[in-house]
Amino acid sequence: MDHELTLMAVHAHPDDEVLPTGGLLARCAAEGIRTVLVTCTNGEQGDDANGVKPGMEGHDADEVARRRLAELDESVRLLGVSDLELLGYRDSGMVGWDTNHDPAAFTNVPLDQAAGRLAALMEHYRPQVVVTYDENGGYGHPDHIQAHNIAIAASERTGIPRKLYFTAVPRSGIRTLLDHLKETGVDPGFDPDDDFGTPDELITSVLDVSPYSDRKRKALEAHASQGENIFLLRLPEEIQQIVYGTETFVRHFGHVPVPDGTETDLFAGLRP
Repeated sequence: MDHELTLMAVHAHPDDEVLPTGGLLARCAAEGIRTVLVTCTNGEQGDDANGVKPGMEGHDADEVARRRLAELDESVRLLGVSDLELLGYRDSGMVGWDTNHDPAAFTNVPLDQAAGRLAALMEHYRPQVVVTYDENGGYGHPDHIQAHNIAIAASERTGIPRKLYFTAVPRSGIRTLLDHLKETGVDPGFDPDDDFGTPDELITSVLDVSPYSDRKRKALEAHASQGENIFLLRLPEEIQQIVYGTETFVRHFGHVPVPDGTETDLFAGLRP
């Protein structure tokens, strides 16, 4: 069904789908575009009940995975995603964790093997547009980097995607948010360095997803077990609404004519 417009988002863990692409997924779903979410790991290295961290006594990785996948199902329902595909790999944990050395961890799965599974999904769904992370995985997480690697490899192997994008957080947006928080006396709980985020000049695509802000917020709230790690949920709702309303991307390649200037539709050049 090459004619059916299809978006494929390739993410590392349950909950990764919401902040960078939740609005895109909801917007595409509302427009009748088939939306395919590929989640590469089961999220075993997330928080357990009562905030028990990985490595602490009582942390049950399998139970964490079960809980997070159930939350993912609810998030997918809220965003209107039509197809969820789970690769089922084991969460590698944050960079430097002992779990990075687990042979079953996603970061250690042979690239050809994991990319082959994703390529098979591309063959099945025939997505014209694929979205994933940049080569640093956004912030250096091993599983995000591996998701990037397999998305690039599968796209090259199949030649199916006509456009491929990386999620991005513009540096100017981060500065604006932090300044606004300081003015309102809110402590965001982190202080990124000047290199955090994507240089504004690299941003190719800016999407207005404000009509789907509430849906995006609810999808993020659905991942309640990881709420302590999702700093936006600790911010005032009016600030959340501002952040949720726009999503930005870097176009890695486009094999169709693209508009001059900033793109406002990832399916530009592909619609009938």
